[in-house]
Amino acid sequence: MHTHCEFSPDSRTPIAVQALAMKVAGLDVVCATDHNTIEGALRLQEKADGFRVIIGEEISSRDGEIIGLFLTSAIPRDLSGEETIARIHDQGGLVSVPHPFSHNRIYHIRRDALDRLWPQIDALEIFNAREAFAADNRKAAAYAKERNIPGAVGSDAHRPWEIGRAWLEVDDFTGRDDFIEALRNGVVHGRLAGHGIHFQTRYDKLRKWLARRRA
Repeated sequence: MHTHCEFSPDSRTPIAVQALAMKVAGLDVVCATDHNTIEGALRLQEKADGFRVIIGEEISSRDGEIIGLFLTSAIPRDLSGEETIARIHDQGGLVSVPHPFSHNRIYHIRRDALDRLWPQIDALEIFNAREAFAADNRKAAAYAKERNIPGAVGSDAHRPWEIGRAWLEVDDFTGRDDFIEALRNGVVHGRLAGHGIHFQTRYDKLRKWLARRRA
């Protein structure tokens, strides 16, 4: 429910490599959620072999990162949390908030914003394989349970080997309308990727920045 490829500034994973890794991992459905774009998701959908792709985007709102799913067009960055959510819903999409209590990310949603916005969201990420501290996932799961918010699960993969480290086992669904009900009855599977992955991501981000400077 949370993946990145070369269309994100902090990933160098080519679309073709990403698609192959997803097939090898045996995933049935993948949410493609690059930072502030749906282009990678659209390209992945074209290359999907044996799995379905939900078009998504991890959007940098002024209140922190918010994921839109089942999108038909990209949502602009730097809007308020309310406006970001409204624009996702206006095009028939669903809202998932990733890594809400992360200690190792700068741009996760602020606690005051989450407390303000949670009645408007459709899912909350209760397991993210890139969390540096398992307690942050447990805190998210408790928050979701207390408010009866369906749980989302994601590898947050930026490199091919991360794909499939975290996934949600659900009953099959046909589209947006029964997706949330499938999440409610889902079973979480996941392993943390470890602290070293964040240094690899910083390296990938630096490499891409240097490449742009030289272009």
